[in-house]
Amino acid sequence: MTTKIDVDGSAAPSDTPGTTARVSPSSARPGSEASLRSPVFVIGASVVGLLVLAALFASWIAPYDPLDPRAGLPLEGPSGEHLLGTDNVGHDIFSQIIWGARPSLIVAVEAATLVVIAGGLVGLVSALLGGWTDLVIARVIDVFLALPGLPSILLIAALVGPGRSTVVLAITLFGWPRVARIVRSQALSLRQRGFIAVARGLGGGPFYLLRRHLAPALGPILVTGFVNVAGVAILVEAGLAFLGLADPSEVTWGSILNEALAYPALYFSLLWTWWVLPAGMVITLAVLGFTFLGVGLEPRFNPRWRSGT
Repeated sequence: MTTKIDVDGSAAPSDTPGTTARVSPSSARPGSEASLRSPVFVIGASVVGLLVLAALFASWIAPYDPLDPRAGLPLEGPSGEHLLGTDNVGHDIFSQIIWGARPSLIVAVEAATLVVIAGGLVGLVSALLGGWTDLVIARVIDVFLALPGLPSILLIAALVGPGRSTVVLAITLFGWPRVARIVRSQALSLRQRGFIAVARGLGGGPFYLLRRHLAPALGPILVTGFVNVAGVAILVEAGLAFLGLADPSEVTWGSILNEALAYPALYFSLLWTWWVLPAGMVITLAVLGFTFLGVGLEPRFNPRWRSGT
């Protein structure tokens, strides 16, 4: 009877002498395919897909230029011409909501990409080198995780100045340690697997191990981390824009709330129902969409989930 070590390092015995047992990916990942058909994943993917479509085709969907003060009269209520009314200047709020998806998703993608790249590289280097290097990097990660994230982001944004790059930099600076800790933990676990030891014994170097074994195993974890960071980035970007720390030349969901709440008579009429409520609901839906998408991907990509099923 012979055995074959699969991609996860587990040995699968064969019942027939002289043959090699093969474990299919579907049997090694119970419930992973069903997770993609779960209501949570479908809802999350649908919401994120709608946001992406709105960002890509904003110029075709939005009926007006979001910065055009002549789109309508100031403070018009919802109507067939202006679905969500106008603000105190005359901007069409529905057009602003549609165009606001673009900068929010750009910040989410840029920040999530930088966080995943930085956190993944730091975690991999720490796990592969080991020794004092791993010890120092682990302590640095602990220090960053101990820092208060939101107050630090606000401080950096206030000191550097408003702008999209400021928001991306602040999110990246305090987002990479969590990804690095997860990648380091999983890479250290993979180092103990039999197939890694065999590859090292046959002369495989760090780059070969990374390309051939670690990257395929850690890729799904990085995908899940990307989705989760993107959702947090949208919320942080909206919060900074609401506080006036985002790019003032862009129309974002947070800037819509900032301008609305600065209007003195907002809550003495029904203005808030078409000026504040839609922007707040879109931010909530966007964050929930990425959250549901991440939760839906968890059973498929998380090795702890797979081992517990």
